[in-house]
Amino acid sequence: MSDHTVLHVKGRVLVGPDDVRDELWVVGGRVSYDRPAAEPTATVTGWALPGLVDAHCHVGLDAHGAVDEATSEKQALTDRNAGTLLIRDAGSAADTRWIDDREDLPKIIRAGRHIARTRRYIRNYAHEIEPADLVEYVAREARRGDGWVKLVGDWIDRAAGDLTACWPRDAVEAAIAEAHRLGARVTAHCFAEDSLRDLVEAGIDCVEHATGLTDDTIPLFAERGVAIVPTLVNIATFPALADGGEAKFPVWSGHMRRLHARRYETVRNAYDAGVPVFVGTDAGGSLAHGLVAAEVAELVKAGIPPLAALSATTWGARAWLGRPALAEGAPADLVVYGEDPRADVRTLAAPRRVVLNGRIVG
Repeated sequence: MSDHTVLHVKGRVLVGPDDVRDELWVVGGRVSYDRPAAEPTATVTGWALPGLVDAHCHVGLDAHGAVDEATSEKQALTDRNAGTLLIRDAGSAADTRWIDDREDLPKIIRAGRHIARTRRYIRNYAHEIEPADLVEYVAREARRGDGWVKLVGDWIDRAAGDLTACWPRDAVEAAIAEAHRLGARVTAHCFAEDSLRDLVEAGIDCVEHATGLTDDTIPLFAERGVAIVPTLVNIATFPALADGGEAKFPVWSGHMRRLHARRYETVRNAYDAGVPVFVGTDAGGSLAHGLVAAEVAELVKAGIPPLAALSATTWGARAWLGRPALAEGAPADLVVYGEDPRADVRTLAAPRRVVLNGRIVG
């Protein structure tokens, strides 16, 4: 579509959870609620939402590390066709900046490359360093990213045979302070219980997975406003992981099964306490792309109200990431459905039309 093309979207436009309008126009690739003089070139009807957000996704990675541009493009297209038009890339070893020049691919907010303790993460994914170097590497990734830095907060410690925290308290305090000084927010991969208090009290902004939340730490998250991205479609893999590690690491395997067994209760308790919860799939490692609708459905299954689960991938998620939804003049990134997604979030799995930068792309 050229800049002179006018797209008319009509039906029910879900501008916000309490702001539903009958129509909008796309003029010059941007949202307008004023009827333009020009007649529309195309009309789309249905239930329109802001482009969905996957706040934990890895474009440019597979199970073995960085992938080539053709594979990255396929991953991004899979997400786009599922309605995901804004991605927070929570760590990637690949350089995907070339995607920014493609108006047909989702917008990406990058967290740079993972920062992990030596031999304490997936091979070929992260900078693997020791605590003395943490501030330096956080500063480097803060400058390279788009306002986020990603730490690996805990991982299996082979000597202990279980998940343990990766960083001493003083190291994460100094590293998070440096990221904040440089204008970046910090998030961390955390499965277990033990790493959470130090990270939150050190000033972290978000925790990924957060399966180790308990009645002791949930109030701390709520008080500090620390968000979680539960990635429940990924947590579903814990039993298989536990089975694979049973012979060598039985304590770790049992721990992973317990975290999985209480996953819904953990998320629901966090939400009930006022902890901000956002949608993320953890696609791009061993998990497929395009699972955003499945993750929203998982949040509802956990007990989060459907409208709140929708907000966690639309209005609320975009506000949290500092990106517009369907405001006047915003880039026209939206998804249109045949049914009301507020009535059944499973509707998200079947987009009728995908509009990115004002162009119908799917």
